[in-house]
Amino acid sequence: PHSLSYPGKTMYQLVRDAALRFPEHIAYDFMGTTSTYRTLLEDIDHTATALTGRGLQKGDAVTVCLPNCPQALIFFYALNKIGAVASMIHPLSAPAEIEFYLKESGSVWAVTLNAFYKNFLPVLERTGVRTVVLAKIDDYLSPVKRAFFYLASGRKIKAPDPADPRVLWWRELLAEAPDGTAAPVDTTLSPDDPAVILYSGGTTGVPKGILLSSKNFNALGLQTATQGPIESTDVILSILPVFHGFGLGVCVHTFLIAGGKCVLVPRFTAESVAALITKEKPQYMAGVPTLYEALLREKRMKNADLSCFKTAYAGGDKLPRSVKERFDTLIRNHGGTAELLEGYGLTESVTACIVTPKGHYRPGSVGIPLPDMLAKIVAPGTMEESPPGTDGELCVAGPTLMLGYLNSPQETKSTLRTHPDGITWLHTGDSCSMDEDGFVYFKLRIKRIVKVSGVSVSPVRVEEVLDAHPDVSLSCVIGIPDKYKLQTLKAFVVLSDPDAASPEKERALINYCKEHLITWSVPERIVFRDNLPLTLVGKVAYRELENEEAGN
Repeated sequence: PHSLSYPGKTMYQLVRDAALRFPEHIAYDFMGTTSTYRTLLEDIDHTATALTGRGLQKGDAVTVCLPNCPQALIFFYALNKIGAVASMIHPLSAPAEIEFYLKESGSVWAVTLNAFYKNFLPVLERTGVRTVVLAKIDDYLSPVKRAFFYLASGRKIKAPDPADPRVLWWRELLAEAPDGTAAPVDTTLSPDDPAVILYSGGTTGVPKGILLSSKNFNALGLQTATQGPIESTDVILSILPVFHGFGLGVCVHTFLIAGGKCVLVPRFTAESVAALITKEKPQYMAGVPTLYEALLREKRMKNADLSCFKTAYAGGDKLPRSVKERFDTLIRNHGGTAELLEGYGLTESVTACIVTPKGHYRPGSVGIPLPDMLAKIVAPGTMEESPPGTDGELCVAGPTLMLGYLNSPQETKSTLRTHPDGITWLHTGDSCSMDEDGFVYFKLRIKRIVKVSGVSVSPVRVEEVLDAHPDVSLSCVIGIPDKYKLQTLKAFVVLSDPDAASPEKERALINYCKEHLITWSVPERIVFRDNLPLTLVGKVAYRELENEEAGN
């Protein structure tokens, strides 16, 4: 049964409601420049009017290729106000990727930073994009900061050809609509209309467009707010990028509908985040596990006051127990009582749908479903529920489930299935188990299995064992070809003390694995690295290591 009531409103309308309730609260802080909710709403309305004046309308797709900056928020909600669909992509995407995203979404417009236009230029004529709005990172900075930015990096940015008819500068666009004008809200828009396209990480090959509605995001915002509870005085470090469900759904939308403050972090470094923690005293932050690992090594954290934190969330990848325990200890040693909580999510449900409740950490578990989300384990390839403690495929249901995959009706049909209970369930493709109390234990992506001598081995399980070793900071395990066993395991390990790498250390870790794992799961080789390759959202890029290995 639904325990929360979901308003029949768009994302824009919920943010507008927050702006009317808390007009003088700070909505965002970007490199020291702040905006109140009143100003943010005016900026969104002004931009929406300018877009309508240019002929954009309900259902038009627009690619948003921006880091966490004011224009990303303003443009996103302006598109939502007029009923256009925002296709969110990584600003560092290569030209071939940009071409794929523009075509896949059928975008008629795009917005990006002037520094990234060079990646759009070679592919535009092969797409349906008519106009590219170019923003500058310093559009919303103070004159002093603007001058500093120009000297630091702005002068290196090559300006596009002034004669290019497709280019429309951000400030030119806004100048086309008189200040203070706000087109009326279109009452024909429904919270169930397509509103956002996010892309799966492409871990199984080509990225898939995932179509989401305002209702999906609003439901997530109201569900995650119950975990705090999030108050209008709360501050979050918005580090995760806005092209990612967690970054957009939790670190921006959840806080903007609650009247909170988002500290926008356009580019992550452990040093800059440590400085922001000290300066902003946030109540919340969310990140991938590698972010917390980097903060644990950051010198500036040694003197930080962490009593401000209510909760820190880790998502997007498995959280090694050692990282959780060390980060919790860091918080306790610096005046705080918060803990680092793990969750589970996937873009097909915007992001998090299962979260560890405060004070209820169970080793190996990602937690319990958020309010109004349901979870069950089924025998793989079936709709039959498995008994507690049995491994099977995780299925989730609830109001954050996607509308479907873009241009892939067959794939949508095989992922969103109506079971005999009459409920539409999302088949996640992830192997999990659930205990008697409903706590979910994530095992592995079903597709990520290595067969050693014909035995199915989970690299994730091996990584868990390695990560639990006190000398190991991070690990990644892949399958490599073998004459006799067909495949064996190779582990890539980052040590807490990189100088400790040696053949003796490799032997010691292999012996440690032998104590904790069945024979087939023990890596044949361990290679020490200073760091591991990461995906665009900071997960360990195991595919990159597989490709690297295949090329050797």
